[in-house]
Amino acid sequence: MLSIDFNADLGEEAPFDAELMPLISSANIACGFHAGGPATMARTLDLAIAHGVAIGAHPSFDDRANFGRTPMALSPADVTDLVLYQCGALKAMAEARGARLHHVKPHGALYNQAAKDPALAACIAAAVKTLDPGLKLYGLAGSHSLREAEKAGLTAVSEVFADRRYLADGSLQPRSQSGAVLDHDDQVQAQVLAMVQQGQVQALGGQWVALKAQTLCLHGDNLHALALAKRLRGCLDALGVQIGAP
Repeated sequence: MLSIDFNADLGEEAPFDAELMPLISSANIACGFHAGGPATMARTLDLAIAHGVAIGAHPSFDDRANFGRTPMALSPADVTDLVLYQCGALKAMAEARGARLHHVKPHGALYNQAAKDPALAACIAAAVKTLDPGLKLYGLAGSHSLREAEKAGLTAVSEVFADRRYLADGSLQPRSQSGAVLDHDDQVQAQVLAMVQQGQVQALGGQWVALKAQTLCLHGDNLHALALAKRLRGCLDALGVQIGAP
């Protein structure tokens, strides 16, 4: 039986988190540096706990003005502190509610830079391991993020994206380029099915790229996210794909 984790980036002050939560199996909760804050984190945690959704920390560069999407060059110590501070806060809030932190998934530029930069990926993995070696680390399929997580002894979870265009090297097309976000539901559904059923995605230019799909991300800040999540969940359920956190 095919299986996949269905995750979404939540706690980013979008208006439909409560409606998205029952459709997913793991939530990446913003920790305040690109969006959210203590009150939003608390509300999102409560929703995740109520629906039995796995709780993930979604740390970012300190870049609220640009939603965490500005590339930055930080020292290893600064990266460690950045990740520990944000993930540690969410971990404490979860444990205060009798829940536990399940995984960490970096956000935005931090995620994309780590995918291509083994030194940055290693810093993130080391910080996660310091916080809790039992935590899983979500990263882009085929990236340095996963390789460095495994080197650190963490469980690495290979992530694919429902609504993002891929390049021929398996990386995501930069959002600054036209067409980086797929905006037609049929196109998104076809991409998801190819990734989940066949382990491949058609990149910009037409090439087919192999990838390992363990967790599927739908961006929760997309205004169309709720309708798309319902469609994708319905499609996967109809095909008998088992949805659950890794």
